[in-house]
Amino acid sequence: MANWSDPRLGTAPFGKADSAGTQSAAYDAGLRSYMLRVYNYMASAVLLTGIVAMLFASGGANSPAAQVFVGGGILKYVIMFAPLAIVFGMSFGQARMSTGTLQALFWGFAVLMGLSLSTIFLVYSGSSIAGAFFSTAAGFAALSLYGYTTKRDLSAFGTFLIIGVVGLMVASIVNIFVQSGPLGLVISAIGVLLFAGLTAYDTQRTKSLYFQVRGTDMADKVVVMSALSLYLDFINMFLFILRLFGSSRD
Repeated sequence: MANWSDPRLGTAPFGKADSAGTQSAAYDAGLRSYMLRVYNYMASAVLLTGIVAMLFASGGANSPAAQVFVGGGILKYVIMFAPLAIVFGMSFGQARMSTGTLQALFWGFAVLMGLSLSTIFLVYSGSSIAGAFFSTAAGFAALSLYGYTTKRDLSAFGTFLIIGVVGLMVASIVNIFVQSGPLGLVISAIGVLLFAGLTAYDTQRTKSLYFQVRGTDMADKVVVMSALSLYLDFINMFLFILRLFGSSRD
């Protein structure tokens, strides 16, 4: 379990206040650099996904996205499920993979997600997509800031939130067959709340992991995996907000 206590000591024994202050400053600088790397990875992946999605959907009904997802046969399912396979591969194989392999999989995942999400440009209006994106960005920033600064231990909510996501996935699969509009709205609303909570939780967990991995070979891997977690929080929150408030293309 992550060590949620503050590793910095408030006082230095034997009067070594200067040494403690120097260590605290070094810790703060290292933490800021570490978190900045995580957010840079995450934001770059979101940008890459968006660019790939727009390019793949360029041309509307005549776009590559329309050709693949309307009549692409097995290719459609490869694009849809390949990102999930990569996430599982990264999650369970990170200890055996090199940092370079994890990075390559991370960027490949972002590209595949862009191909998969290109359909939103065929279904929703541009203004709806933009509105959902900026709403998500604002909410994500606020929730991540809360997760970073709060003194409250959010680890107890982690299991609850993950169980909630599993339940949400089951409900979503059921709704594919029953095609219930009201159920879809409920799923979307709950989805926004769950991934909002996960954003704060994952931010605090990312911050806590710094103390455990700083100065080790695992630090670079943790940066990539933490960026992946925050990326998934952002993308899922965006999609649920879009489903709630988005309007269809004319």
